[in-house]
Amino acid sequence: MLLDFSLNQTLVVALMFVWAGFVRTGLGFGGAALGLPLMLFVHNDPRLWLPIISVHLLFFSGLTLRTRLHNVDWRYLRYSSVYIIPPAIIGVFGLLNLPILWLNVFIYTITLFYGFMWLLNRTIKSGRSWVDKLLLVIGGYVAGTSLTGAPLMVAVYMRNVSKEQLRDTLFVLWFILVSIKMTTFIAFSADLHFRAALMLLPVAAVGHMLGLKAHNAIMRNDLLFKRFIGGGLVIVSGLGLWGLRQGIKETAEAVLAIIAPG
Repeated sequence: MLLDFSLNQTLVVALMFVWAGFVRTGLGFGGAALGLPLMLFVHNDPRLWLPIISVHLLFFSGLTLRTRLHNVDWRYLRYSSVYIIPPAIIGVFGLLNLPILWLNVFIYTITLFYGFMWLLNRTIKSGRSWVDKLLLVIGGYVAGTSLTGAPLMVAVYMRNVSKEQLRDTLFVLWFILVSIKMTTFIAFSADLHFRAALMLLPVAAVGHMLGLKAHNAIMRNDLLFKRFIGGGLVIVSGLGLWGLRQGIKETAEAVLAIIAPG
């Protein structure tokens, strides 16, 4: 059975990877941001899921880009990489070293933020160059830690890359970031769960194909789709944080005891 899960858990995981593949291709981003919080309900260690998601990202982004490299905005990609890649590398080290509780709180909090933004039809905007750079830096760190930094970086890319080149340019960016993450995993002998990634590749491919077919429809109904997804993210992230409340309470008490003993 997949990763020693039960049959029912395996079926649920398969559906989650169909969903992640659908979102990744349908929107051009967000497969990890919208899939990882759900996966943590099955197994609460993101270090199990992120290598698998990374393998899929490399495979499907490479598959999509094999005939699309001419449609990439290489100029802006080079410019923005200066602000994204260094914090992404720092974020990967955080992923490998931070406690599971901290990682899960981080992931659910970021996802809850995205959920409210989409549900309330709010967008991350900036009219200043330094704010764009800050968003790229934060997005790079979040992507390095949990692969959920895409919406922060997309907010900047949407203002600087043409709509026709946006998805292909983002796919190259994801390919670069995931390559850095996988290289770090290998260097530190982290378990890549490669066999599980290969077993889940066909079901993710189903989502990938559905996303390709639905991409234009999603773009035409972007507001409705994001509001629907935003509501789901708020519920999932709220439940996730509620489930972690005891661990959060104990950590807060321990920190207070150190800061103000007695």
